[in-house]
Amino acid sequence: MTISIDSNSGFCFGVTRAIQAAESELQKGSLYCLGDIVHNGQEVARLEMKGLATIDYDDLRTLPSHSRVLLRAHGEPPSTYWIAQQRGIEIIDATCPVVKKLQDRIRACYEQHKNDETVPPQIVIYGKPGHAEVIGLQGQTNNTAIVIENTEQLERLDFTRPIYLFSQTTKSVEGFQELVAAIKSKIENRESEIAFEYHDTICRNVANRVKELQDFARANDIVLFVGGTKSSNAKVLYNHCKEANEKTYFVSSADEIEDWKLEIGDLIKTNPDLKVGICGATSTPLWLMEAVSERLSAS
Repeated sequence: MTISIDSNSGFCFGVTRAIQAAESELQKGSLYCLGDIVHNGQEVARLEMKGLATIDYDDLRTLPSHSRVLLRAHGEPPSTYWIAQQRGIEIIDATCPVVKKLQDRIRACYEQHKNDETVPPQIVIYGKPGHAEVIGLQGQTNNTAIVIENTEQLERLDFTRPIYLFSQTTKSVEGFQELVAAIKSKIENRESEIAFEYHDTICRNVANRVKELQDFARANDIVLFVGGTKSSNAKVLYNHCKEANEKTYFVSSADEIEDWKLEIGDLIKTNPDLKVGICGATSTPLWLMEAVSERLSAS
């Protein structure tokens, strides 16, 4: 069989930048990371072997002063910086520039409208509740922003008050457009007008991967999608691959190759010219896709 790795898969710019920062800072001494640096257990384990220690918010509050803590690409709310400052902790800020710009825009919107007491505005974030990036975005509004994932949740909004809509950077462009259309429809059906501003803040480097992945999936007989089980981005992109090619299989490591080959062994035996494509999420390192390819070739 012929095995190929999707050249468009692998870490996005923000994750690459954060990992490069971690590797550079580890050369200077001990380093902590607030949360998994990327939603891929294999990559987290690789960096832990180099000395990167993953901590949570409770740990942050008890670290010794002068400890060094890296903030991952997802970004953090203002409260994290305040805690670090109070404890004398050095912050290495690896927030993705795209996420940082979005945080600034949401904070500016909040500061501009927070004192509109006659008709209090609503800052709405199209995103996944509890996601690390969304937590950071909500923090820019003193946690007053409303987070919704789909049009079914629009009932949570008050359509008598102004609405300012933003999006988590990794969400679907189509999903955002559906929300905008649905909100416009509800506003148009009201007698009194309300302000509605929407800002498409989706990272196009991530959004464009859907089409690229689907083209890659269609060009192969079988697709192995490599991703972390904790990654919401991996789950979404895997489903898009599955839509394009039903013979798409999710694997998280090279160790799963033997089980996968048992599942489709007959297909491999009867198709000597089988084309197998290997791709992954924005949180999937290239070295892991290469390891899957090597294991598949050797087995």
